[in-house]
Amino acid sequence: MGKLTARGVETAGPGRHGDGEGLWLHVGKTGGRSWVLRYKRNGKQREMGLGPTSLVTLAEAREDAREARRKLFRGIDPLDEREAQKARAAIETAKRVTFGQAAEQCIKALSAGWKNEKHAAQWPSTLNSYAMPVFGHLPVAEIDTGLVMKVLEPIWLEKPETASRLRGRIEAVLNWAQARGFRSGENPARWKGHLDHLLPAREKVRAVKHHAAVPWRQLPEVYLRIGKVGGAGAKALMFATLTAARSGEVRGATWSEIDLERRTWTVPAERMKAGRAHRVPLSDAAVGLLNDMQPLAQGADSFVFPGNRPGKPLSDMTLTATLRRLEIEATPHGMRSAFADWAAEATHYQHEVREMALAHTISSAVERAYRRGDLFDRRRALMDDWAKFLTATKTENVVELREGVA
Repeated sequence: MGKLTARGVETAGPGRHGDGEGLWLHVGKTGGRSWVLRYKRNGKQREMGLGPTSLVTLAEAREDAREARRKLFRGIDPLDEREAQKARAAIETAKRVTFGQAAEQCIKALSAGWKNEKHAAQWPSTLNSYAMPVFGHLPVAEIDTGLVMKVLEPIWLEKPETASRLRGRIEAVLNWAQARGFRSGENPARWKGHLDHLLPAREKVRAVKHHAAVPWRQLPEVYLRIGKVGGAGAKALMFATLTAARSGEVRGATWSEIDLERRTWTVPAERMKAGRAHRVPLSDAAVGLLNDMQPLAQGADSFVFPGNRPGKPLSDMTLTATLRRLEIEATPHGMRSAFADWAAEATHYQHEVREMALAHTISSAVERAYRRGDLFDRRRALMDDWAKFLTATKTENVVELREGVA
């Protein structure tokens, strides 16, 4: 070793130029230069690339060649060792599957054995609503007890049945990932001997009382009954149900906020809980209600649902009184909660789309998408499906919900 010089490496012509002890400089026809170590192993000639001269100097190439020969002396084939390292790195890269990717593959694998379509729809719906925002983007191998608890604790007392099912589904995804070699160790979502020490049993949880809500499957029948009452109070309640809006937002709505041509209701910031303007897409049913109320309009600034006193909106109790008259055990806000349950359990719409439909504050990144109009179009599709569900009669086919938006 030592036949080549740094200057010779730069000026050598095309071909192979030996430095000694198996180290060769390869110069291509186009001028490309690289180092190659030639050696014999088990009677076979082998060549191992050591890198281009632009990255590896002559001195570095000599040292790399010496290290490779040391390994050969110890019985280790350096080329085989390198290939083994590459294979291990490729396996580790393949294992860096996110929880979201694992859930998608798990559901695809298990769904073939599911005969219940509702069951098949609820799996991705609950995971997308609660688990994905917390750790859907993280490697499935990194999901630990702390992350699982971060998902379950906020809803364990509030929605014990949903939380229990969610825990089981997270556990199933992690079991699937472990069986596929994407993670190892104990399952942090397992109940017996683990989470049962951190959370109360579902059957012992006293559900937190919220605004009374109609079970979402009963809403079409309830909506039909409300429509038979007549009057501004019933119309306002129907409009609130169709738009999933708060009672105060509906009662304070004026005709200046309504754009029937664009089928949009824009609630100004001062009347929104979050303090920012909110656009509401109007379905055919919602537009029909507004058309019914137009004869009562007294100008652009007049209330869409006027109260009994001139220039005043409906009172806070008017919508509640309509429900009580029909002996429906629910509050106007409970109708909004029923929409949230329907959207989460019966559709595939993204969590952000559902939250935006309820005018909840969400991440700035999604808000930027909203300003581009993307989520508004998706929310319009969601509210159209909601209206079709509400207005479907028993003799009609149940509306086929959209397969969500990616």
